[in-house]
Amino acid sequence: MISETVIIGGGVIGLAIAIELKLRGTNVTVLCRDFQAAATHAAAGMLAPDAENIPNEAMRSLCWRSRALYPDWTRKLEELTGLNTGYRACGILAPVFEEAGGQRGRGAEEQRSRRESLSSSSSSSPAYWLNKEAIHQYQPGLGAEVVGGWWYPEDAQVDNQALAHVLRTAAESVGVELKDGIIVEAFLQQQGQVVGVQTNAGRIRAAHYVLASGAWSNELLPLPVLPRKGQMLSVRIPEVSPELPLKRVLFGQDIYIVPRRDRLVIGATSEDVGFIPNNTPEGIQKLLQAAIRLYPQLKHYPIQEFWWGFRPTTPDELPILGTSYCQNLTFATGHYRNGILLAPVTAALIADLILEQKSDPLLADFHYSRFQSKSSTSTPMLTHSANFSNGHHSAISPLPTQDSPLIIAGKTFQSRLMTGTGKYRSIEEMVQSVAASDCQIVTVAVRRVQTKAPGHEGLAEALDWTKIWMLPNTAGCQTAEEAIRVARLGREMAKLLGQEDNNFVKLEVIPDLKYLLPDPIGTLQAAEQLVKEGFAVLPYINADPMLAKRLEEVGCATVMPLASPIGSGQGLKTTANIQIIIENAGVPVVVDAGIGSPSEAAQAMELGADALLINSAIALSPKPATMARAMNLAAVAGRLAYLAGRMPIKDYASPSSPLTGTITS
Repeated sequence: MISETVIIGGGVIGLAIAIELKLRGTNVTVLCRDFQAAATHAAAGMLAPDAENIPNEAMRSLCWRSRALYPDWTRKLEELTGLNTGYRACGILAPVFEEAGGQRGRGAEEQRSRRESLSSSSSSSPAYWLNKEAIHQYQPGLGAEVVGGWWYPEDAQVDNQALAHVLRTAAESVGVELKDGIIVEAFLQQQGQVVGVQTNAGRIRAAHYVLASGAWSNELLPLPVLPRKGQMLSVRIPEVSPELPLKRVLFGQDIYIVPRRDRLVIGATSEDVGFIPNNTPEGIQKLLQAAIRLYPQLKHYPIQEFWWGFRPTTPDELPILGTSYCQNLTFATGHYRNGILLAPVTAALIADLILEQKSDPLLADFHYSRFQSKSSTSTPMLTHSANFSNGHHSAISPLPTQDSPLIIAGKTFQSRLMTGTGKYRSIEEMVQSVAASDCQIVTVAVRRVQTKAPGHEGLAEALDWTKIWMLPNTAGCQTAEEAIRVARLGREMAKLLGQEDNNFVKLEVIPDLKYLLPDPIGTLQAAEQLVKEGFAVLPYINADPMLAKRLEEVGCATVMPLASPIGSGQGLKTTANIQIIIENAGVPVVVDAGIGSPSEAAQAMELGADALLINSAIALSPKPATMARAMNLAAVAGRLAYLAGRMPIKDYASPSSPLTGTITS
């Protein structure tokens, strides 16, 4: 059974959304790559929007709303499972230290002023200042440098580890399908829709998709979500201790201490180190020093456990929630340090959006498009492009135009220009041209590499195959049988170059040695067999709409109609048929063969082609590298023009300046 909704991400956010959708009558599947590395574990379960003094008004409102949902939400989960989430409406204490140099109370006054300025905008969440005498009386054992602090009575806590267990148990009990160890490799997209996700366990389809994969979101889509590692530890509270045990959650400067039944949870670092795992002596030392300064007696407690996790953070440290550039894909990621707190409100808002098309006004403040108008944080969803000046490349300024990446057989590419390796005057020119084109796919004639044909000696060693995806082609094959045999050799050649998972093949069956036109019958026969053998087949064909549809139906990954005979440089001679192919295709359409100039490349992309494959026009130019750059820019310009849409063609003139308000004598 195909689920109505697939959720990518099995942390607290993904599970909360899954349960909410399932309880509203939707079949849900959750795909989780590594439950133990989720941000859920890099937390202590504080529900502390007041103690954190969140400055952003929209974020503050979102957090307050979620905190208000927590009592009923956790009660519902506990009733479903019979398990305890550890939710406690305990309030949070935020001690303030004496400033360095003995300027007593200065830091306290600054925090007091800040808190009062935030509180002035709303009286819904009170805070109370405690002077030194009051705070030490209220919580004995605080460090001598504590000169006062804030009491936030409406903040609370939940046991994050218990909550994670309860959520998984609840999801199973209501019938959510949980799939662990599933790595989503790509979204498969066609015409503004997600048509499936490619995973390490095969292709998975649904009617709707939710991206809730936290710190890993950026690996799937160009969203500005990056991992921020958090290290934590716990110390065991001795059974016999002369001091009174800590009863309050302490939220200090760069440290927090959360008391649990028999331990104190201490956290957390915030490290921009990518996905580097494990605890470090430096990280743990910083936590212990800060914790002992805040609550000195814990230096005598035995250390119980260390752990870490990866929080998903965005440039403004606010989550990305709501609709995406695909109609059936919803974002729920980037919660940074507030994932536990925001789980119930995120689940409710996303379920309303998916099932009722009801978009809460608050979601507008967390839409992904906020990053697209800021050059410092924008992530352009466009074809990869660059300027070319004095031989140096520099990134073009990001544009607000939205575009999805090119996806072929589940693999994502930013560049929409593919190039070849044949006809160059030297290996050096070929390498320079490939680099100048910024292409990510390079097609290689298997037979010519195997036989070390002129111009192909050392080709395999010349390019960096860790950065370029090899597209083996069956050039020179005149029958289906030959093409199938060479395709198998090409797959082995890709493996030898380190691309173990490369199953791509550009299928060419060309018995016509004068015009080099592909054999439609032989191409279809070879494609059917290669698809059965697990190849991602990219067939080179005449611009025949019926053949293109048949090849798509047998499972080809793309169709590659020629613009004009290969190597002829005649340009677009099959425009009408290519337009029909593009209109009817459910797979990417790559215009291949015959493009002779950048203007023709741009024109092909303006038709709506997904990509171009250009070799001869680059290799046979007097300056191949410069032409490669020109073709790259042409592909970008054509794609942008297609996305923008051209103006209507008229039979009469229309002035670009208004005729009203002109000066008359």
